Amino acid sequence: MKVVGINGSSRADGNTFILINTVFEELRKEGINTEMIQLFNKDIKPCRGCGACRNGSCTLENDDFNRVFDKMAEADGIILGSPVYSADVSARMKALLERAGYVAAMNPEILRHKAGAAVAAVRRGGGMTAVDTLNHFFLNKEIFVAGSTYWNMVYGKDSGDVLKDEEGMRNMKNLGQNMAYLLKKLHSED
Repeated sequence: MKVVGINGSSRADGNTFILINTVFEELRKEGINTEMIQLFNKDIKPCRGCGACRNGSCTLENDDFNRVFDKMAEADGIILGSPVYSADVSARMKALLERAGYVAAMNPEILRHKAGAAVAAVRRGGGMTAVDTLNHFFLNKEIFVAGSTYWNMVYGKDSGDVLKDEEGMRNMKNLGQNMAYLLKKLHSED
């Protein structure tokens, strides 16, 4: 099994990266392979709404979207992570969700019945909105959402500050354990 984590932050190895890696550590303990995709260096344009993606991929080919989406489609599980910008997910993450949502709506089998988990790095407010945006993507695409003992957000402003939020980091570990459990249950029926 494999889980791809998508870091929607503009910072390469900041707080969102730390959160996804914390979930990854728990998955790896259970023998699940992981791959991080960081959007900070990816060019993903907004969706044009042209509907030409009925063939299973976006026809807008002069950016990085299809390479990222193909990894999502190939994975057994997806972690979406974003810092909170203006009380929601980052613009990079939003562009990915818009295009991935459209391709998956045109081709529902592509993402159906995968496992998903959302995480947000939060300075003060907007964390629930960001987690909600990510979870709405999963739920609308028939992706089973792993939860934890609290909301999947961890507080911290500067890079590395999330490590000081002990409860939030425990929640990320628990989220990884729950996602591993869900993946194993989903694959025990194969």
